[in-house]
Amino acid sequence: MLGRGVARVLADEPPAAVVAPGVIEAAREADLAVANLECCISERGEPWPDPGKPFFFRAPPTSVEVLSLLGVRCVTLANNHALDYGEEALLDTFSHLDAAGIAWAGAGPDEERAREPVVLEHGGFRVAVAGVSDHPREYAAGPGRPGIAHADLGGELPEWLRDAIAGADADAVLVTPHWGPNMAPAPVPRVLAAAAALVETGATLVAGHSAHVFHGVAGPVLYDLGDFLDDYAVDPVLRNDLGLLFLVTLDAEGPLRLEAVPLRLEYAYTRLAEGGEADWIRRRFVRACADLGTEARIEEGRVVVTPVSVRGNTDGNGRRAER
Repeated sequence: MLGRGVARVLADEPPAAVVAPGVIEAAREADLAVANLECCISERGEPWPDPGKPFFFRAPPTSVEVLSLLGVRCVTLANNHALDYGEEALLDTFSHLDAAGIAWAGAGPDEERAREPVVLEHGGFRVAVAGVSDHPREYAAGPGRPGIAHADLGGELPEWLRDAIAGADADAVLVTPHWGPNMAPAPVPRVLAAAAALVETGATLVAGHSAHVFHGVAGPVLYDLGDFLDDYAVDPVLRNDLGLLFLVTLDAEGPLRLEAVPLRLEYAYTRLAEGGEADWIRRRFVRACADLGTEARIEEGRVVVTPVSVRGNTDGNGRRAER
């Protein structure tokens, strides 16, 4: 989230002022870096006319430099803040991302483009990225109307989402849903059900977000990535200021290895976690994985998972993707 307090820092400081060198170095280990961008990028627009909406996030055009600094190749815009400042601000977001050479998924100038996956390529390996959000319905793109790719993920997957996953022209398909309630410590039943449906439909990797705290992983599903950069108030129990950067080694069959790098989110500044904070993150993530039937171990300060649902990568040709 590059708006509000982060935006105020970026008004006077370079992009490196909001992310520490160690975080940049870790993010750039990825061949393909993908992020959920939970704001619009614009200097235009008015707050969405919803008297019950408490937060509105808009980042300045220079904020794309933060994404470039981290090596981000693609963002998903399917979330509940993409239209915070209306359609013109969302259209500006597309333009600023395009100018920076950053692909975007999960939103569009119309329904068709919002639902269409984008394809990233590295070393001949192609990854399709599909973004979808289960809220808010009011932000949904329509015929000739800008908005997000919205779907009710509480039951059977909509036909368009099944077709987007099954028909993607790529070696692997990353589906990145914005789902479930804020500040939930673990995936709720409807998220578990939706994840299973996405995998059954053909998703190679599912990487979800919305809870603002990280969840465990199970096979090819990262249920919630937690936060990465923001100015949010901190829950003293759930500790949304302690997060993870996820590095996933991926091939056409699924994730082969996951490394989770502990992060400390200060106000509008993210650095690598150290000491007791890093220990807390590692313990919580290992426990969250165990609750989902996944064994995680600690290697050189990172938490490592080798998903049991994936059958070996014996030829060493797995590619690294990050979310």
